[in-house]
Amino acid sequence: MSPRTRSVTAAAIVAFIFGLLTIFSGGRALFGGADMGAVVPLVLWFNFLAGFAYVVAGLGLWYRASWATSLSIVIALATAAVFATFLWKVWSGTPYEARTMGAMGLRLATWVAISIVAVRGGQAR
Repeated sequence: MSPRTRSVTAAAIVAFIFGLLTIFSGGRALFGGADMGAVVPLVLWFNFLAGFAYVVAGLGLWYRASWATSLSIVIALATAAVFATFLWKVWSGTPYEARTMGAMGLRLATWVAISIVAVRGGQAR
């Protein structure tokens, strides 16, 4: 097994922490009674459930699991699909919170970057 590169180590840590924060914030919004404004339920549920995948991907990258790069790519693609659906809903007139636009952009950029690092870092697919 080849050693984990610094960039893959950083990506693993970012993915894991990002996942924990996503689970916490999504759970609070879904189950904690926090008023989050004009949420789009599909986006909220996707982000909450994706948080668990983020944690698993982070652990997979950390332990150099053969499936971790593929999972990172799937997360990036799924995030892009949900973001596109969100943008379509916004364009169609669905009320939304402006912070959701930024959050989805951040999620997509993060997972594209993690996927690129995983591929370039020699993670097996």
